[in-house]
Parts: sequence; structure tokens; C-alpha cells
Amino acid sequence: MFRRELTELQELLTRVRDGATSAGDARAGLNAMAMRQNDWTLGAVCSRYCSGVAHHHHLEDEGIFPHLRKSDESLGPVLDRLGAEHLQIHDAIEAVDTALVRHMNEPTDFEGIEAAVEELSKALLTHFSYEEEQLVEPLSRHGFYAGQV
Repeated sequence: MFRRELTELQELLTRVRDGATSAGDARAGLNAMAMRQNDWTLGAVCSRYCSGVAHHHHLEDEGIFPHLRKSDESLGPVLDRLGAEHLQIHDAIEAVDTALVRHMNEPTDFEGIEAAVEELSKALLTHFSYEEEQLVEPLSRHGFYAGQV
């Protein structure tokens, strides 16, 4: 789901760059995407995507990771890395919003927004791959919470 929505974000940026939509309309479009939640936002461009990612990371950081750490101490370095990546990803999402706002004031300059989206894409895709590679098997053994398995 997050990969699909990242692709939607990239396609939306392409439409802005190609003049098919304005940066303001892009921000409104991101607000209207299906996963919108209002419990945590970093600005209008992030309200949908940021909230989903933040909620996902909060569940991991506060529930799943402590359970896995308790169930299998050898996962400590993996969980530490994933937790640190969560902070980096949230910074990258904030940078996308900041760059899109800046773009609204300089509509012919796409360098900042393209770089911010590229950085977010790399951070998320690397994070997802590492997380899946490292945690699928431990989650199948220990579950997402105590007593699940």
C-alpha cells in the first residue's frame, strides 16, 4: 500500500512538472488520497501519506518492536536500525512538504521537489525491503504481539 501511494506521489509530481496540475492542486490531491488520517500531520501535502506512515511506525515502535525485542534479543540491532530509519523517513516526508510549498512560490523550479521526492522514495523503499527481509520470519514465529502465535 505504501509503495503504491509513493508511486502516486511521484506521478503527481510529474503532473505538476508537466504543467498538467498546479502545486496547490497537488497538495489538495494528496490531502484527498484514500489513506487520510488526522491524528498527526506535517502540513497539507503530508496529511494523508505522513499520517499513514506515522501511524504504521508508531504501531511498530510502541507495540511490535518491543514485543519482538522481548521475544528474541538477537533482533536488537535490526529493531534499532528500523527505529532510526523511522525518524529519517519522517524528516524526508517533511522535506517533501517544504519543497512543494517552496515550489508554489517558484513554479518553474522543480529541482528541490524532485530531489525531496527522490530522497523519500529511496529512504522508504530501502526501509521496506530491509524490514521485510529481517522481520517476516521472526513475525511468523513470535507474532505481532504477545500471545498471538
